[in-house]
Amino acid sequence: MSAQPKTEIRPIDHVAERGSDASPALVLRGGTLNHKQLRDRVARLAGWLASLQLEPGSRVASWAAKGELTCLLPLAAPRAGLVHVPINPLLKRGQAAHILADSGAQLLIGSDARLASLDHADCPAACQTLSEDAALADSADAPLMGPSSADSDALAAILYTSGSTGKPKGVMLSHANMWLGADSVTGYLDMTADDVTLAVLPLAFDYGQNQLFSTWYAGGCVVPLDYLTPRDVVKAVERHGVTTLAAVPPLWVQLTEQQWPVETAARLRRLTNSGGALTVDLVAKLRALFPQARLFPMYGLTEAFRSTFLDPGLVDAHPTSMGKAIPHAEVLVIADSGEVAADGEEGELVHCGPLVAQGYWLDPVRTAERFRPAPVSSHYGGMAVWSGDRVRRAADGLHYFAGRRDAMIKSAGNRISPQEVEEAALASGLVAEAVALGIPDERLGQAVHLIVRPLAGSSDAEKELPRILMQQLPNFMQPKVIHWRDAMPISANGKIDRTGLYQELAA
Repeated sequence: MSAQPKTEIRPIDHVAERGSDASPALVLRGGTLNHKQLRDRVARLAGWLASLQLEPGSRVASWAAKGELTCLLPLAAPRAGLVHVPINPLLKRGQAAHILADSGAQLLIGSDARLASLDHADCPAACQTLSEDAALADSADAPLMGPSSADSDALAAILYTSGSTGKPKGVMLSHANMWLGADSVTGYLDMTADDVTLAVLPLAFDYGQNQLFSTWYAGGCVVPLDYLTPRDVVKAVERHGVTTLAAVPPLWVQLTEQQWPVETAARLRRLTNSGGALTVDLVAKLRALFPQARLFPMYGLTEAFRSTFLDPGLVDAHPTSMGKAIPHAEVLVIADSGEVAADGEEGELVHCGPLVAQGYWLDPVRTAERFRPAPVSSHYGGMAVWSGDRVRRAADGLHYFAGRRDAMIKSAGNRISPQEVEEAALASGLVAEAVALGIPDERLGQAVHLIVRPLAGSSDAEKELPRILMQQLPNFMQPKVIHWRDAMPISANGKIDRTGLYQELAA
């Protein structure tokens, strides 16, 4: 029988019910909302959504920069019995159209410029579109809708994430998934009501969205920031008295290169990292620059939220460790034999417990590949996420990353499907073959390298391909280098020798 978490599970919109009325909750360009105002805005936005009379469980997509709409809709949509589908504002028309079609979105709220980039055929036939300004204006006087009483297993959000092959897939998250994620993070980060979180991460990612939930769960304040330069982050920490900063390794590299006034650096109480491992050198730089801040290296994946964290007290002695399971999570290292791996033995990391998502939206094949019954040794049982990541568990219980089973590229904290980059190159009509690889890069973690063989007669291919890719792919998916080849290397099985290409370029 599956073990149940002891924490009371409530619908996710209840995280906004916990803060003291007059304390600050959300800093917007037009002013700061206290927790009472935040609750009222969520209630009115939910009331307005309910007045649209969409079917229960309808998908409501958002495609806009950080602001009032994108911060409140993750709570308002589930309160209205709908499912929120956030679209990363960095994505371009093709990726957004795929998410809209795959999710079957029935309402899209976005910025004017992003909506204007879509063709009529890019939205499902039944999908309404509305600008974020209009949605906020229409909801300003809507009736207040009380907190949700939804079942904890009810679907509340679909977050799209890239894998090693194919287009982004929608990870289905329940109220319980997100509520327990907020409870877990708030607990192990020791967050309190006087904390101020600078939300620099995209809200379309689980790591970014949890910036909102965990902070409000603690009764604290969120400052959303779409920064242009790392210097903007330094200025925001000073201006808003930021205590909590979550980032990915490439941003940490940039932040350690900035000039931080001692009093500004001292404002930070905690630093959290995910989306890629910290190097020993980067850990040392962060510890020197922010000696009073607790550094939390973390590991996770959207399908199972966050899985492990390293206690800040162990960072100096074990800077390369992934740590141990977070509250409400169970991680097991399973050897190729199917048994729990011995200490020091490499195996696959399996995620169990109530943070495990409900699978991929309308994709039973890929769901069955990744979501499988938990090992018999699991405390929780039920369905587990078999990550494909290879790790080792030391005798002291700390975990260490060994490698990835798939070929997914992780660049600047973004998960990039090689196949999606390759398909865009092939669709240009300029190349006959294309291979996208993630090559180690000091600043990005991995950089996208694209190896292509041009079609005969494509005289302008080297000039035109970068231009076309810039139009079709978001900036974070752009190849850092395009390698032109007259022929691709072929392996013994008759396929393009990706391993040989990787070894050549990574040398």
